[in-house]
Amino acid sequence: MRQMKIKTLIGRIVPAGMVALASLAGMTAQAAAPGISSNTGNPNSFSLIAQPAYINQPDGNQIYTWGYGCNGSGTPTFANATSLPNANCPSMQIPGPTLVVTEGQQVTVTLTNGLPAAAGNTSILFPGFTVTATGGVAGLLATEAPPGGSVTYTFTASSPGTRAYYSGTQSDLQIEMGLYGAIIVLPKSVDVSCTSGLHANNLLAQAHWGESDFRLSQAAYDHPGTCYDREYLFQFAEMDPNIHKQALAQVSDPARTAACGTSATAPGCSLDVPTEPYHPAYFVINGRSMPDDMDPNYAAEYPHQPYNGNPHMHPGEQVLLRVIGQGRWQHPFHEHANHVRILARDGNLILSNSSVSYLDAITKSYTAPVPALAGPLQFTTTTTPGLAFDGIFYFTGRGLNWDMYGHDPGSLDAAATLPCTPDINGYNTSAPTAINYYEWCQDHFKPLQAAPFGDLPGGGPATLPDPNIFTNGAWFSGSPYLGPDATTRATGPNSNFQPANTQANPANERGWAFMWHSHNEREITTNNVFPGGMLMMMLVDSREFVIDESK
Repeated sequence: MRQMKIKTLIGRIVPAGMVALASLAGMTAQAAAPGISSNTGNPNSFSLIAQPAYINQPDGNQIYTWGYGCNGSGTPTFANATSLPNANCPSMQIPGPTLVVTEGQQVTVTLTNGLPAAAGNTSILFPGFTVTATGGVAGLLATEAPPGGSVTYTFTASSPGTRAYYSGTQSDLQIEMGLYGAIIVLPKSVDVSCTSGLHANNLLAQAHWGESDFRLSQAAYDHPGTCYDREYLFQFAEMDPNIHKQALAQVSDPARTAACGTSATAPGCSLDVPTEPYHPAYFVINGRSMPDDMDPNYAAEYPHQPYNGNPHMHPGEQVLLRVIGQGRWQHPFHEHANHVRILARDGNLILSNSSVSYLDAITKSYTAPVPALAGPLQFTTTTTPGLAFDGIFYFTGRGLNWDMYGHDPGSLDAAATLPCTPDINGYNTSAPTAINYYEWCQDHFKPLQAAPFGDLPGGGPATLPDPNIFTNGAWFSGSPYLGPDATTRATGPNSNFQPANTQANPANERGWAFMWHSHNEREITTNNVFPGGMLMMMLVDSREFVIDESK
């Protein structure tokens, strides 16, 4: 069945860079950045255990791994305010539980070592924080928990942002085996501008269409330039199955088991797994490879891989991307449809020496001057090993040079003749409850193709494939228009709007899928089979489609 799913996707995949109708846009995602705020009953207090298990891959293989999880000593408190009926915190997961805390608060993490005795000690590093430890034994980089033992780490969440946590013991092996996770520190104060202007309009639109607010906060940092409307967390890693096989063979070796039965420090009670040469065959986002990463969070078929990689958005929304490189390779990742504006790296907001005031597009007033953001716009983001970044992505359709909503001035359908009133930036923001909220008004009423079978000089801006000789498959379905019934609006019986070669579409057509994938082509394979690996889709849905991330 898993092989069939890959075969089906090969028939549906769209070429890199192509805009496609997202028949997958109807899929439900889970909470945008699922995580826990405690699992002992005390806020900012966590009790984790490191244990072995097998994780699933799309080629049907199960990979022996190690991971952090909740040790069952308390009931997890999930950070998202919305209902998460399928949420759970297993005793082992890849990546480890996302720890969500608040700036300025004291955080306590108790780690129990449940790994096979032959694996030896283990630990957790929390880069960027000053950590004190109690219990355990001294290690090279951190205080460690011996087999069956525990260690408690305490630190203050001194600044907001996204950071990695991972093993500080024999890291070349233990991180490769899966001992890593993320910690999100939310800002203790949020600037008022996050609930005014365009962000207020997005909240009005959400309320009008019955959509919940799935953010962990209103801003990523204590800065009005870091306000956002939606968020996702992605952790990139790779796996060399030969290393995992050797680790399994050695922890299962009767001689090692016997030696470790006497003492964890006895001769012969240790692993000798070479981690070079390194030949990864699996490339994962949040522990899953394409297409598994587009299944819901907490899906039953992935008991040890609870987090997905299935982002959604509406045009005009500011989407916060929290990204961490958790492996040993750097992964060049390309987010099609726009650049990503980098806000911070490892919780360090990138600011310039100059100051700026932010314009509220609704009140036409400016905020008090604050240091200007100085992060770059990146065509391809880099997930450097151990490095995290926070960035903003948005898509509006500006520059397409056709009306992506299929408005037609000659139609008798009221939805096809909605007005587009530009704000000072050229977008339709005066009517947040309208289907075409945030439309780029210069393209309003522009047909995609005035000459159905012509090329660009014949009336472009784009030439669609002739349906008599070519089809883009189920993801495209022949429609260049956004939203339910958009093709009907554009090409219905009362319309002269083009293109005439638009194929039949379902009435519930919704959005576009943009490929987000590694620019290292090998990394979008699973065990050298395409499609797979570090590949997912950003699903852009028109405003009337409700993105429900709680199911």
